[in-house]
Amino acid sequence: MDFSNMVLSIVERIPRGRVTTYKEIAIALGNKNLARVVGLALRRNPRLIEVPCHRVVYSDGRVGGYVLGVDRKKELLMSEGIGIENDRIVDFDRILVRADFLRD
Repeated sequence: MDFSNMVLSIVERIPRGRVTTYKEIAIALGNKNLARVVGLALRRNPRLIEVPCHRVVYSDGRVGGYVLGVDRKKELLMSEGIGIENDRIVDFDRILVRADFLRD
């Protein structure tokens, strides 16, 4: 499996109503320094409907970018019951999915 498909496979494990970070995905892949490369892989996600990349946010809880626009990302997150204030995830630490959960 190539890197992009490994990233997408991990993102598919993020439960509805929860988020993870680019860094947590990189850690799950074995190298925390790959966070930017994870972002590039998500930007090229060919299966937006199936792979919930809107659930991936920055490590400081900021919503971050999205191929369909930040406003759409916020709408999707809020539709799952995730609160957003000042472009940050409310209760970020509580709903954050850590790398241990994301690993096989």
